Amino acid sequence: MAHNTFNSLQKFKIGRKTAQFHSLPALGKSLGIDIHRLPVSIRIVLESVLRNCDGKKITETHVRQLAGWKPRAKRSTEIPFVVARVVLQDFTGVPLLADVAAMRSVAAKMGKDPKRIEPLVPVDLVVDHSVMIDYFGTKEALDLNMQLEFKRNRERYQFMKWGMQAFDTFGVVPPGFGIVHQVNLEHLARGVHVNAKDNVYYPDTLVGTDSHTTMINGIGVVGWGVGGIEAEAGMLGQPVYILTPDVVGVELKGELLGGVTATDLVLTITELLRKHKVVGKFVEFCGPGTSSLSVTDRATIGNMAPEYGATMGFFPVDDRTIEYFKGTGRTQEEIEAFQAYFKAQGMYGVPKAKDIAYTQLITLDLSTVTPSLAGPKRPQDRIELGDVKNTFARLYSEQSASGFNQPPERLHQVFTTSAGTQVKNGDILIAAITSCTNTSNPSVLLAAGLMAKKAVEAGMTVPKHIKTSLAPGSRVVTNYLTKTGLLPYLEKLGFDIAAYGCTTCIGNAGDLAADLNEAITQNGLVCSAVLSGNRNFEARIHPNIKANFLASPPLVVAYALAGTVLRDLMTEPVGRGKHGDVWLGDIWPTNAEVQALMAQAMDPAVFRSNYAEIKSNPGDLWSNILGVEGDTYNWPESTYIAEPPFFDGFGMQPAAMPPVRGARALALFGDSVTTDHISPAGSIKESSPAGEWLKAHGVMKQDFNSYGSRRGNHEIMMRGTFANVRIKNLMIPALPDGSRYEGGETLYQPTGERLSIYDAAMKYVAAGVPTVVFAGEEYGTGSSRDWAAKGTQLLGVKAVAARSFERIHRSNLVGMGVLPLQFKDGDSIQSLGITGQETFDITGIEHGIAPQQDVTLTIRRQDGTSQQVSMLLRIDTATEVDYYLHGGILPYVLRELLAA
Repeated sequence: MAHNTFNSLQKFKIGRKTAQFHSLPALGKSLGIDIHRLPVSIRIVLESVLRNCDGKKITETHVRQLAGWKPRAKRSTEIPFVVARVVLQDFTGVPLLADVAAMRSVAAKMGKDPKRIEPLVPVDLVVDHSVMIDYFGTKEALDLNMQLEFKRNRERYQFMKWGMQAFDTFGVVPPGFGIVHQVNLEHLARGVHVNAKDNVYYPDTLVGTDSHTTMINGIGVVGWGVGGIEAEAGMLGQPVYILTPDVVGVELKGELLGGVTATDLVLTITELLRKHKVVGKFVEFCGPGTSSLSVTDRATIGNMAPEYGATMGFFPVDDRTIEYFKGTGRTQEEIEAFQAYFKAQGMYGVPKAKDIAYTQLITLDLSTVTPSLAGPKRPQDRIELGDVKNTFARLYSEQSASGFNQPPERLHQVFTTSAGTQVKNGDILIAAITSCTNTSNPSVLLAAGLMAKKAVEAGMTVPKHIKTSLAPGSRVVTNYLTKTGLLPYLEKLGFDIAAYGCTTCIGNAGDLAADLNEAITQNGLVCSAVLSGNRNFEARIHPNIKANFLASPPLVVAYALAGTVLRDLMTEPVGRGKHGDVWLGDIWPTNAEVQALMAQAMDPAVFRSNYAEIKSNPGDLWSNILGVEGDTYNWPESTYIAEPPFFDGFGMQPAAMPPVRGARALALFGDSVTTDHISPAGSIKESSPAGEWLKAHGVMKQDFNSYGSRRGNHEIMMRGTFANVRIKNLMIPALPDGSRYEGGETLYQPTGERLSIYDAAMKYVAAGVPTVVFAGEEYGTGSSRDWAAKGTQLLGVKAVAARSFERIHRSNLVGMGVLPLQFKDGDSIQSLGITGQETFDITGIEHGIAPQQDVTLTIRRQDGTSQQVSMLLRIDTATEVDYYLHGGILPYVLRELLAA
């Protein structure tokens, strides 16, 4: 039943109906606090803390602490945040489901009711990560790619079908409907929820097992990406614990100029906020320029919060939000409740910067944003359109982390492949309109379609060897591109609908033609991909394409037409047409042309009928999948799904965590090691430990699929940990030219032999020797990939010592019982002279752990000398201490559920 803590339970009107809510203005009155000075995002989290106050996990002290949030206070208290729901995608959702199924198996073995393990909040899994671009440039591409997807992933989909019948609150959006974040924005998010028992309304909040869950911040929903292990705890009744955040206000002024897209804006914001170091902070947009942005523009900016490092990029609810809900087919009753609730809470409308007490205020004039790309290796490295050619030429020979260290005289050398295709450095080999970031936004997709129309009418074509694809995040996109007559023009340039899924953006680009791969590898070519995605880390898009650029959909079309990034689209023609040179200005659509078609992109009836088919007509491929039934899973023989080992030897009392003494360095890494580097999602190399394991189990190379699709099998994923072809272990000696060897190898110190990181780790495990990983700044940046932490733990790594950690990965390491240690006072691998030949002790936690305490790293060198270094233990909260002492969050939650 609803409680009335701090006299907060109040009534409000939805039309003629009376409902209840936990009033934040009433809370502020009771506590003597001006609640309206708090950032809106903090108020929404506060409402959850207040509503879920039970005197046990969430107390009145928690409410008082958060209500008393100060913009520049020292952050030492944790917030127990109970979310309204959880969203998953299949790459992260399948291992989560495997973990929960394993929990049920443990419960059954212990004579407990398996149904004790049950999601307490709604969980939606959207299958979007499994389709690859094997076929492209043909009208049959979509059907052919989906048929291959179901053939490759049948065992995974059978497992999902089991989950749908085993758990009462677990639903699946089948393949072919779209990308999780766009489906969430267009359909799953309902604005507000109501507890039918007591008629209490509350705002939509969530966590998701994908870092780009933050796209939902565009409609005023507080939510962010977490690792699967943290999401499991959240859906099984644990609050999601976060350190009280700073909130950075971003005041937007002015309006975007004609020809400037939301993509250009988000790349500008990503560059700006990375410089302001907003890692781990809430970012909240305010000011008059915010009101000028459409919800889909806002969602684009929210989507890339992980790229600028923030926990989320939040936009308050206003008239634009309500317009979007109407346009996407939400019911009138839902919309009335949504609007009435936020007005009753005093949270409706975009605030002025002066009205909110932010930790820091950053101002951006929208009129200063210019057409841009980002790359070639990081999303925060923005390049103005007119600088792309010169930047690539400079980086080609530059010896730096951003450069390619190639001989300058080879830049313009032309090579002919075995199939007769001419190829050279800078050539674009993949051009993909893809990803939730931009395909959710009709303005940029209509602009791409209009550009294609003008280019076709001018007689332009795209070179046949470029792998072009259009993979929208929702089937609604196809509807409006068809209605506006633009799809045929995109198809004539090779941008046929190839899938409704993440595809190229997550490394599911499919392979290049064999002759192109051969030419690249034999001649060391630095070729390019251009995509409308959010990430371009090394080897993410394709292992052989080294220069990857993020761009708006119309610029993807423009560069596909140009065929190279070594053409300045501002001062040189894009290409040739039937009447001679065609310039970018000749084919770039005007804002008026785009706006004239926008009404056809927001048809409520289309949205309603499309999403009704999730249940009424999911497709024959999905309907023909049959899953096993029952409360527990029977774990049939499979190379896709295996019972995870995280509960081996499980007992109701946790064993003491072993001390870390005599440890060896498993690897030494530099800065910006991403979760892609740690746990790749893309193709599995035949000669890799994972490839060897698959072959030994009768799997042919053509059926390897990807690491991402095999995340339900720990045997593959632990072998894939640190197996990225672009990862650089500084323990491996430099090459003769001074560059670093790329690939997942290390030196096994007892013998000095060079082995795969997996093989060396298994030797250390067999010998009972703990290991440590060392790294630089921003360790674990990128995706919310729980396998980056799970794989690390299964390799026997007891601690990761880095200059700094990205938020989600640090949390995941703690959640798997791995110590995150942060260097202090300018210390680093280099300053301490660590080579990997040393042994290491970690002391200071033998008699108890306090959040963010100091520990001592003792470095014992080969010459008999030793050095003691003070390090910061990045176990940040008291709850994380409990997780660590239990061996991780999963055993902790299981013990709590089984003891109930």
